[in-house]
Amino acid sequence: MEAFFVSTGIVALAEIGDKTQLLALLLAARFRQPRPIIAGIFVATLLNHAAAGSVGVWIAHALSPETMRWILGASFIAMAAWMLVPDKLDSDMATPRAPLGVFGATTVAFFLAEMADKTQIATIALAARFDLLWAVVIGTTLGMMIANVPVVLFGEAAARRLPVRAVHAVAALVFVVLGIAVLWGSLPEWLVRS
Repeated sequence: MEAFFVSTGIVALAEIGDKTQLLALLLAARFRQPRPIIAGIFVATLLNHAAAGSVGVWIAHALSPETMRWILGASFIAMAAWMLVPDKLDSDMATPRAPLGVFGATTVAFFLAEMADKTQIATIALAARFDLLWAVVIGTTLGMMIANVPVVLFGEAAARRLPVRAVHAVAALVFVVLGIAVLWGSLPEWLVRS
């Protein structure tokens, strides 16, 4: 359960103000059809995070536990720094077209926008850390939905009311704490005792 709850919380916080949340706002404003947009976000996130989580689990099994701890600790701390950098929507995502319908356009646009995004990288790291693929994937997908569904339903008003900087600071703090905890567990015993 820890993998599920940590994954949900981290991704919900990391998604606030992220480019995929901005994309959700753009899609909601353009199409004004919340149900297919929400369904597209769900499908795209589930597929993307299942692939990312699989990479994380593979990495966890391919590397020694000691090496994995150092990589994960550094990755979580790097994610903390990345959280403090504001996101903007890429120009190629700014005008999604709908030849596949609203659901298809949302699914494709969201899947592509999520590639190498903070939440995808976090999913890889979380899956490597917990080695519980489906708990992480379901948790990160739920976190994405928690952050994006209100934006789709309530639009810009909801997005404006969120204290994005404060949320990013909290998310960065969570990532730093995770990074330090992981690194602390990998420090030599003589260093921990001093």
